[in-house]
Amino acid sequence: MISSSLTRRRLLSQRLLAPRFKTPADVVTWLAAVQAQDYAGAKWALGMRVPGSTDADVEEAFTGGAILRTHILRPTWHFITPADIRWLLALTAPRVHAANARIYRKYGLDTTIFRRSNALLEQALQGGRYLTRDELRAIFERRRIPTDEIRMVYLLMWAELEGLICSGPRRGKQFTYALLDERVPATKALARDAALAELARRFFTSRGPAMIHDFAKWAGLTLADGRRGVEAAGRALAEEAVDGTRYWFAPSTGRTPGDKKPTAHLISIFDEYISGYRDRSAIMSAARASRLYRLGPAGIYIVVVNGVVVGHWARRFGKGTVRVRIQLYERLGQAERRAVKASAEAFGAFMQMPVELEEVTGAGNLEGLP
Repeated sequence: MISSSLTRRRLLSQRLLAPRFKTPADVVTWLAAVQAQDYAGAKWALGMRVPGSTDADVEEAFTGGAILRTHILRPTWHFITPADIRWLLALTAPRVHAANARIYRKYGLDTTIFRRSNALLEQALQGGRYLTRDELRAIFERRRIPTDEIRMVYLLMWAELEGLICSGPRRGKQFTYALLDERVPATKALARDAALAELARRFFTSRGPAMIHDFAKWAGLTLADGRRGVEAAGRALAEEAVDGTRYWFAPSTGRTPGDKKPTAHLISIFDEYISGYRDRSAIMSAARASRLYRLGPAGIYIVVVNGVVVGHWARRFGKGTVRVRIQLYERLGQAERRAVKASAEAFGAFMQMPVELEEVTGAGNLEGLP
């Protein structure tokens, strides 16, 4: 059963409802980490939570190093802040290495090769140099380190997980790498229990109500460590039953606004509102999840109304405009349709472009709404 109370409370804790952050880094700090393999979608995830912000603002934060992008928590990209990157790597990198172990073995990537590649990375990047993957690949190949197939991905991921490298500023559309110690000032280490407690507190504050299984899955931790983190967080977290299931949340998150007008968000399937939960039944039915999966890349961007997935969307950039095509799976009321239209316009404002609603199916015409 989908609980409107549960989804509304999650929208608030995620700060998709009543957003009030001032900078992209504030959002990343609140969420602890933001999944970011879809770079454009991840920038929009931050932008939605910072009223009045633009894509250029988020890009500037990334360029300046206020937010970083690296492999952390799980074998995928995340935005992370400089203040959090070291203690989160110390806590979660061993589990990511364990998840990658089969691939390391399959492609003959052993400690000898990783030691050589890390030494080359340190030499190539020292002195504040920022190099692209292709430039680093050329260096490896000159030194006869194989980079074919997906070896290069894992050579760089290993260095990220070991705290040697992180993201540098983009060069045009290309990503660069930097030495972590040159990009990020020294930060205080956290004891393991303190790190578990801090991560649990952040997770349930920014994503609650959620289950311990959600936390463990998201953080790449064992269920035992998930429970340990919740216990260590102590009174910062509280427990309650929602629809017969035990959830944890932070009382400090606040109450949902009394105004119950419909809400709509055009988000990425990788947004923390989706990726933050192992159990997504409150957000979308199994049938809709299957439909999005079958769509492949076309299902990456989804329409969420009142916290529930009701369709998917796509954007196409033209000359001075952005076209937003929305396909809904059910008929919506006029107030809900108006909220969807407003969300599309908010995306246009973020991109600093006027929006053209190219097509809408299944729920009436949004073009004519006031």
